[in-house]
Amino acid sequence: MGRGRGGRGGGGPPPRHLVETEKRSLVCACTGCALLFDRPGIVTGRFRAVPQRYLADPAHRLDDGAWERLQIPVGVAFFFRNAALDRLVALYPSPAGATESELDPQTWQDVLGSGRLSGLLESDVEALLLRRTEGRTSCHLVPIDVCYELVGRMRLLWQGFDGGAEARAALDAFFAEVGRRARVLAPGPVS
Repeated sequence: MGRGRGGRGGGGPPPRHLVETEKRSLVCACTGCALLFDRPGIVTGRFRAVPQRYLADPAHRLDDGAWERLQIPVGVAFFFRNAALDRLVALYPSPAGATESELDPQTWQDVLGSGRLSGLLESDVEALLLRRTEGRTSCHLVPIDVCYELVGRMRLLWQGFDGGAEARAALDAFFAEVGRRARVLAPGPVS
């Protein structure tokens, strides 16, 4: 296992990521090493493999009032359960990197907790990724490393007060890719 982002090298499978839960950091791992930690629902010590699933729930709706209750000052945020702290963490991309927002547990429950995606969310390794555009909020369950990839892109591209055209274009492309990769949940309860 190595730290940081690795390349494909000899054309093999791309590296996977592990979450080092105690430090709340990502670690690169080859596919073989990642498989050792890839057991959904099982705590495997200080490392957990980041799943590769992307899910969308078209029935998930957030109105303007719900977004305001989340108290996120920008149009993109991600939420994950931190098992060590036993609480939800809300983060959003900014020119300075990932910015944490305090979130009242009751607000989380009222706004996002009853959604089908939040019921599927695996602590530490997956996140609910929200984007508010034109009065509509999309919500996807994604691997946590994807969220930090977005944070890195925004940090590199951000210009001026509103991010600039290049950052907005990258954000649109990023969410188009998330939408393309996401498996849409069928209507009804999730098993």
